Amino acid sequence: MKKVKIYTDGGCRGNGQSKENVGGIGGILIYGDYQKTFKQGFKNTTNNKMELLAAITGLQMLKEPCEVALYSDSAYVVNAFNQHWVDGWAQKGWKRGKNSELKNADLWKTLYSLAKIHRVSFIKVKGHANDHYNNKADQLVNQAMDEVN
Repeated sequence: MKKVKIYTDGGCRGNGQSKENVGGIGGILIYGDYQKTFKQGFKNTTNNKMELLAAITGLQMLKEPCEVALYSDSAYVVNAFNQHWVDGWAQKGWKRGKNSELKNADLWKTLYSLAKIHRVSFIKVKGHANDHYNNKADQLVNQAMDEVN
């Protein structure tokens, strides 16, 4: 199995507060000396959706099952997998409790299915700190949001 690193980030200016907000995703896929970046901007979204979509986009770039170290500054994404919340949501029919709605269930389902194709380790990195690739992913997010307007 190929070993790949993916650094992802998502962000939102206005974070769901108005119809005029903009969000973006960005990331870097690293395989040996090969690197590929991605970015995309969106209107009327939320930060959590962008974090999920960034991880989904990174994994969708893979052409075959891989061993993936997925780095994110999103506790929302990393903890859901590392603390097995996502397994519980899947067992409950993508609900949080008996009838409690799971926000972004469609994105969680997609990310969950992609994580099953690959052997993914979700690794939390501190945002806006001294991690070169996380900072690069953040720059891509901001570029994508700037390009929406």
